[in-house]
Amino acid sequence: MQDAELIQNVLSGNQKDYEQLVKKYQTNVFRTVIGILHNKEDAEEITQDVFIKAYQSLSSFSGKSAFSTWLYRIAINASISYLRKKKRRGLWVELTGFFQIQAKEKSAEAELTEKSGQHLVRQAIDGLPDKQKLAFVLTKYEELSQRQVAEILQITEGAVEQLVVRAKVNLRKKLAGVFREP
Repeated sequence: MQDAELIQNVLSGNQKDYEQLVKKYQTNVFRTVIGILHNKEDAEEITQDVFIKAYQSLSSFSGKSAFSTWLYRIAINASISYLRKKKRRGLWVELTGFFQIQAKEKSAEAELTEKSGQHLVRQAIDGLPDKQKLAFVLTKYEELSQRQVAEILQITEGAVEQLVVRAKVNLRKKLAGVFREP
């Protein structure tokens, strides 16, 4: 069943169809939220809040954009609001899945080096300006198109492209020499 049908069914009183929407988008919303909050427990809580807010606001979903775009916007806004309340700043996903090369056995030194590299990458991304971080994470790790990111961030596709380019340049500068071959 398509999102539009599920939404219509939910609005008609079939609350079970909302469970399908939650199952479909829960992982992506969680990854986006943890990428902004950088804390698993907080991300789990905010992810739940996102789906509650989306359910409560479902009647205001106009369908002008994809449901996923609307949902990402709620997730980003909820995450940023949470950070402001906590007066914390941070962004990044647990990078183990993205930057870790799986090996059967690793020496203690190899594990320490790998964790150190992940920490340095996390710090570099945390140091990016907010819009660059969001554009970079959404395009590179959430694998959203520039059009989707533009809708979520409410900017043009060209602006998304520029933000991603600037993020890459800034990351290269910050990480220069860190991952060079010996």
